[in-house]
Amino acid sequence: MRLRMSFVPTISNAGAILRSPAAAAAGIAMLATLGSCNTTGCTDNRSSLPLAGFYSNETGAAISLDILEIGGIGAPGDSLLLAPGEHATEVYLPLRSEHDSASFFIAYRTEGLDDPALVDTISFAYDAFPYFASEECGAMMRYRIRAIDYTRHLLDSVAVAAADSVITNAPVQNLHLYFKTSTAER
Repeated sequence: MRLRMSFVPTISNAGAILRSPAAAAAGIAMLATLGSCNTTGCTDNRSSLPLAGFYSNETGAAISLDILEIGGIGAPGDSLLLAPGEHATEVYLPLRSEHDSASFFIAYRTEGLDDPALVDTISFAYDAFPYFASEECGAMMRYRIRAIDYTRHLLDSVAVAAADSVITNAPVQNLHLYFKTSTAER
């Protein structure tokens, strides 16, 4: 919605506007109208991006890792999503609406694990469908995960958090990545 103002105060008439109670009330009403022309009915996140959290396969607890390098396979341009050295507990794994599958690699960049034979991959098969959120938000894509295929070098399992397997724009972890971990006693 566009707001058109037909009256713009100048220096010569600004004092008169401030002294007039009717003009002050009109100004307050205009400010209230401007405040209602926002997207409060729309969440900040307008993209449906799967958010994958990192978990220990032994304890089920959330973990923070700084050795992961995660990127897209076959994605256009630079597909690096997480660089080693960044402490992370989760990562967004973007899906492309023009495709029905997407794959990602997880490399472990630390001594003893930095080996191409240990790189894990995750592939998602999904259906993309438009979802009309509201007049303020417009339409966005949602994804229904049909299948997940992954290697199990250091990645133990992958779980979809939503019972209906639908990825929305809600700011929640949609996926759980369980990594093989060991305790000091073992």
